[in-house]
Amino acid sequence: MKKLEELLEWGGMKRDVIFLLVSAVSLLGSIFHFSPLPFDLAWVAIVLCGAPIILEAIIGLVTAFDIKADVLVSIALIASVMIGEDFAAGEVAFIMQLGGLLEGLTVRRTRAGIEKLVHLTPRSARRLTDGREEIIQAEAVMRGDVLRVLPGETIPVDGHICSGHTSVDQSVMTGESLPVDKEEGDEVMSGTVNRFGSFDMIADKVGEDSSLQRMVRLVQSADAGKAKIVGFADRFATWVVVIALAAAVITGFATGDLIRAVTILVVFCPCALVLATPTAVMAAIGNAARYGFLVREGDALERLADVCQITFDKTGTLTYGRPGVKAVRSFDGETEADTHTLYWYAASAEKRSEHPLGKAIVRCYEESWGQAGEAEDFQMLPGRGISASVEGHKILAGNVELLQDHNIEVKEERLREGGHFLDEGSTVIWLAADGRLAGFIALEDTVRETAAGTIAQIKELGIAPVLLTGDHENAARHIAGELGIEVYRAGCLPEDKLRFIGEGEEQGQKICMIGDGINDAPALKKAYVGIAMGGVGSDIAVDAADIVLVNDEIRRLPHLLRLSRRMMATIRRNLTFSMTLNVIAIILAVMDVLNPVTGALVHNAGSVLVIVSSALLLRWKN
Repeated sequence: MKKLEELLEWGGMKRDVIFLLVSAVSLLGSIFHFSPLPFDLAWVAIVLCGAPIILEAIIGLVTAFDIKADVLVSIALIASVMIGEDFAAGEVAFIMQLGGLLEGLTVRRTRAGIEKLVHLTPRSARRLTDGREEIIQAEAVMRGDVLRVLPGETIPVDGHICSGHTSVDQSVMTGESLPVDKEEGDEVMSGTVNRFGSFDMIADKVGEDSSLQRMVRLVQSADAGKAKIVGFADRFATWVVVIALAAAVITGFATGDLIRAVTILVVFCPCALVLATPTAVMAAIGNAARYGFLVREGDALERLADVCQITFDKTGTLTYGRPGVKAVRSFDGETEADTHTLYWYAASAEKRSEHPLGKAIVRCYEESWGQAGEAEDFQMLPGRGISASVEGHKILAGNVELLQDHNIEVKEERLREGGHFLDEGSTVIWLAADGRLAGFIALEDTVRETAAGTIAQIKELGIAPVLLTGDHENAARHIAGELGIEVYRAGCLPEDKLRFIGEGEEQGQKICMIGDGINDAPALKKAYVGIAMGGVGSDIAVDAADIVLVNDEIRRLPHLLRLSRRMMATIRRNLTFSMTLNVIAIILAVMDVLNPVTGALVHNAGSVLVIVSSALLLRWKN
């Protein structure tokens, strides 16, 4: 059904382009009095471009008494035809339809991929009944059921672990870049992925109450209150229609000249006004594309010019979304050789690990030092770490609980050293060799090199940056401090980000949200403007956003903000010029200096100047 709607929409747009091309040719023939047909060629433009305008005006008036710019245009068209000024009628209809096509292109909405989010919902679950395992539909899970989740499976409902320990990828819900260790008593959420160990859980929230289903509902309802910008010409159309009709009637009665009255209607047509906004928006969209931004909502740039606050997700937005080694600490010696030896043992032991932290240690070592060694007797210990033999030495790498399970003491002094890195938001991997504590490796998500400079430029524009992240308090505080962000919120679930934006909007703030993950989709949808990271972001986040940063170069963001403001300045200039031209043309029409044809040509010249003014945005840069 969606594909059919898209084909119909594209077919309608293609038809409009063909009609405009045919109308343009017919108007040229009318100018040069080329008429192989028994009627003026301008009638082709009147029928192809004018008839839809008149029909839409009638429908709007009859169904909702909705007075828009097309009402005045329809009156001018009919009046021009009645006095035999066919070219004037055709030219006005052509310009109005051209403006309508440009506006349609800029505000064409790409539908959100809710169905992709729905497809993340697990289809089945393993229920344990009297010690026997059975596969059931996920919708059939009842509260209190005992479920078994194997490595690699998606957790079907919300609940808590009653047996086993594992590591869970919670990025769908929290955006955290690293799996979280879970053990008996810990809560798990639907839609998250069990990475390593198997476990049994008790279902607490099922069906529509589960975390993933709540997020689906959030995305579906998030943009219900998002206001759409109304075109300037339509905003003041009622007053324009009243003034135009009054001026034409008064002039007609005062002079007794019907042609002069029709000329006033023709020059009153808001052709340049209709073109002022969409041409500037189209040019700005072209400029944004050159800098890696795909503008999916035409009025997004108009809204972006008004934002006073930008909320950032952390992982994948301000950071690269992958951990890197920050520090290696050896307890056997402080020399570089001692540190390198411990690093090599750790990288060699983790070489067969599937855990993101283990892979990060291997990647960072080999990027800096070359090939790591080979391990034997490798064993993955879910929720704890790994065990392996490297050159005859038994290496343990994991959390403190892993060392305690092997009766290896970690003194308070050593815990404080590791705690220093934990306070900065890092993850600490403790290392033991041959039954004794050997040191630790600290890893953290890598901040983008351009992030601090980008935040500084955003502040210079008078826009307040805010950090919203699903990471824990220490990581959020450390990243915010490093980048100069004063306001941050840690431990955010999708509804927390949505609530923050909603509360800001209730206070009159216009907020832009920048994120990359599935968990950011509701906030991207709700925000006054949503910008998704297209390179590392999920399809669902991209579908929910108004603008997509294709290459993930956030250093381009200040350019986009300045471009939006420049675009609005261009629009205001275009509108001022258009209204001034209208006033002058009306005065000349009242003085009988302009007739319907010359009045239409004056409008045509004004429309061309508006298009040229907007086109300057294509190559603009700060």
